[in-house]
Amino acid sequence: MAGNVLISPSDLSAMSRAEPVVLIDTRDPSVYAEAHIPGAVNLREVFTYLATSTPEGAEALKTTFATAFGKAGLGGNETAVIYEQSMSTGFGQSCRGYVLLRSLGYPKIKVLHGGFAAWVAAGLPTTSAVTTPTERKFPLDPRGDRILVNLERMKSAVNDRRIVKLDVRDVDEWIGESSSPYGKDFCPRKGRIPGSVWIEWYRMMKPTPVGQMFKSPAEILAECASVGITPTTPVIVYCFKGARASNTFVALEEAGIKDVSIYFGSWNEWSRDPALPIEEGLPYSVSQSAA
Repeated sequence: MAGNVLISPSDLSAMSRAEPVVLIDTRDPSVYAEAHIPGAVNLREVFTYLATSTPEGAEALKTTFATAFGKAGLGGNETAVIYEQSMSTGFGQSCRGYVLLRSLGYPKIKVLHGGFAAWVAAGLPTTSAVTTPTERKFPLDPRGDRILVNLERMKSAVNDRRIVKLDVRDVDEWIGESSSPYGKDFCPRKGRIPGSVWIEWYRMMKPTPVGQMFKSPAEILAECASVGITPTTPVIVYCFKGARASNTFVALEEAGIKDVSIYFGSWNEWSRDPALPIEEGLPYSVSQSAA
């Protein structure tokens, strides 16, 4: 599944009237309680769950979210539509939900482009009534969609120059001044995976009257070209825990990049193993910059 993942508020409104849709609100429960799209189910764990890519971690991820999405009402016939507040205020959490569903092999998934803010700006209805979903058996595909890269594959990719390792974290994380968005010392080490290139995740979006929205495919491809990525370049995206990387993953697929995967464990996993190499500081020496 690639391309045509984003759905506008007006198209979502029409779809909801024409076919089975399960709306998944990934925002904080207190914000959900104030107002949400009618019928939406609150599933905050889409954002908060910290994953590891060990066999045990991968199994726990599948079990946790197959159960959670089933309780939310996804049985295979419904289109899952994931949303956050806006495309930039939730660190990519709606796209993280999309990636999770892809990894579980779910067949029909959309991301509300512009999130709840765009829905409200379009004058569409909201409610504070809590949704009670009909639980269904989630159709877990053991093979899933092989878009997630585990730690072993990421270690191999470090030495493969054909694969672009795309770090999309904020600049203070990229240069090793902070270890995470949760605090400078949240992780035991600061830095980046060796051989990575950097495009801050915000650069895949641009301001509009209703908030940040994804750039056009041509604009995204131009951003990618700045670090040597073409439509046929194999790319592995990472961030801290897979949310911002998921936002970029969606952007790259929407733009037509054909071979994109995501290291979901990201810096949260990599930095905690002192045996794994890291790069720190600026990606060049002072003498190089002065040459």
